[in-house]
This record gives sequence, structure tokens and C-alpha cells, in this order.
Amino acid sequence: MTERRSGERVRICIGRLEFAAHFEEEAAPRTCAAFGNLLPFKNRIIQARWSGGAGYIPMGDLDLGVPYENNTSHPAPGEILFYPGGLSQTEILIPYDGCTFSSHVGQLSGNHLLTIVESRQHLAEVGRRVPWEGAENVLFDRC
Repeated sequence: MTERRSGERVRICIGRLEFAAHFEEEAAPRTCAAFGNLLPFKNRIIQARWSGGAGYIPMGDLDLGVPYENNTSHPAPGEILFYPGGLSQTEILIPYDGCTFSSHVGQLSGNHLLTIVESRQHLAEVGRRVPWEGAENVLFDRC
């Protein structure tokens, strides 16, 4: 594992779309450090069942050992959340439209981990493809 540098950007590929994001290091330092140690991170994104305009990456019982920090239930499009588990499974939420982070047990809050800063306008395409065409490959990696 490579150590993260302060101010580092993350490349996020969802299918054939590419975005650049920055870590929310000041507000969520432990979450950013733990997730940064997983990079490159590959998985699949699917439509969120309870949250509205968002896709999510289910991560099962993965425990990164992070507390709640900078947590919210109402992220804006492009404000990526990490839910550390507890009431529901561990997951990453990627909002592409308005949403309220929820699961089968009710409203959740997740740590605001990353913010998309380039190509945010293409999130609408994620919102079109994931619900209608199905799961997409997703990659988080260093820029």
C-alpha cells in the first residue's frame, strides 16, 4: 500500500465515465486515511434502493475501524459518503441527484469522504445508466 499525500486527488471511473475528486481530509481524516489505504479500489455500483438519486457500492461487513466524522444523511450530488456499518452493511454512496441516505432500517448517515470536483455534470449520466441498465464497474484510484 502506498501512503497518501496531503491534497491528493482521486480518479473515479464509473463504467466509461471518469471523475476527479478530492478527499475531505480536514473534516474526515480517519475515514480518508483508511479508504486511501484501499486504493486502488475496484467494485460494482448499483442503484440505491432506499436513498433516491444515488448509486451505492455494497461492502458487506468490511470494517475500516473508523468512527462517524463529518457525517450527513443529505449529501449533494457528487458528495461521496462512506458508511462504516452498524445498522446496515458497510457501503459507499455516490449521489447523482437529490437523496436522503437510508436503508431497510431507516435513515442513515455516512462520512463525507470525497467530493467530485471535475466532470460533475456527467453524474446525470450515472443516474440514467445505473437504474436502467444495471450495475457498472467502479474504480477509485490515485490521479
